[in-house]
Amino acid sequence: MAISKPPLGRLLRFPRNSSLSQILMYLGFAITLSFVLIALFAPLLQSWGWIQNPTDSLVNPIHQPPSGKYWFGTSRQGYDVFSRSLFGAQAALQVVLLATALSMMIGVPLGMLSGYLGGNVDKIFLFFMDSIYTLPGLLLSVTLAFVVGRGILNAAIAISIAYIPQYYRVVRNHTVSVKTELFIEAAQAMGANTWQVLTKYLFFNVIQSVPVLFTLNAADAILVLGGLGFLGLGLPEETPEWGYDLKLALEALPTGIWWTTLFPGLAMTIMVVGLSLLGEGLNEFVNPKLRRQNSIRK
Repeated sequence: MAISKPPLGRLLRFPRNSSLSQILMYLGFAITLSFVLIALFAPLLQSWGWIQNPTDSLVNPIHQPPSGKYWFGTSRQGYDVFSRSLFGAQAALQVVLLATALSMMIGVPLGMLSGYLGGNVDKIFLFFMDSIYTLPGLLLSVTLAFVVGRGILNAAIAISIAYIPQYYRVVRNHTVSVKTELFIEAAQAMGANTWQVLTKYLFFNVIQSVPVLFTLNAADAILVLGGLGFLGLGLPEETPEWGYDLKLALEALPTGIWWTTLFPGLAMTIMVVGLSLLGEGLNEFVNPKLRRQNSIRK
């Protein structure tokens, strides 16, 4: 029995009438790719001496405004703001990718299993997932961060818990609708067990929305990580992270020291916007109903 998969061409082209969506998606992809490259090459630039070590406190240029020597100025602690802004992308991507991957690896299999088995198993999973889903994501992450402590992996775990129900609900709903299709019944009639049905026949038919959810959750996770860093609960102290740098810069803001808050905040905002544009573009891409509605409006 052949597995129904979305054609590859559908993932690589937009309808002719969706030029605006295409532009926004490509813009989001370009922004996201830029931050990925920054995160990858920041250590190399630092080893070549092109940028300062983000954890080194410079001796004299404390609170120096942006200049030819220090492009984004220096902070109250003597840090080079430009260097820390670049390395902040590295910390953000590490935590965000880990958090979204963890939530996806847990939520997707549970959603498939719950939707396919149904009955009491489905009710139990729904109860626990709905209980988690009703809690505010940031509050849940802050509470868990108190428990697990600081660090890349710990911050990712604290953030990921809030996203598991989202993957679970999306995949479970798709599974419930797909499991009644004729090709699933045929596979069962030919003796396919639960594992074979889930992996060979259901998986590729219920994950179309997962990439969209992944990018949107990644955008939200950056803000959550920034909130944890601002509260001093994210990464270890002095680690270049945008939320933590905003916390350090807050005291200097009333004195007119604007650059220590502007550049980390701007970097966080641009990355969130890029991921959001990418996610919204993918959403229109994989959702035929949404594409048809946009075509009708035009």
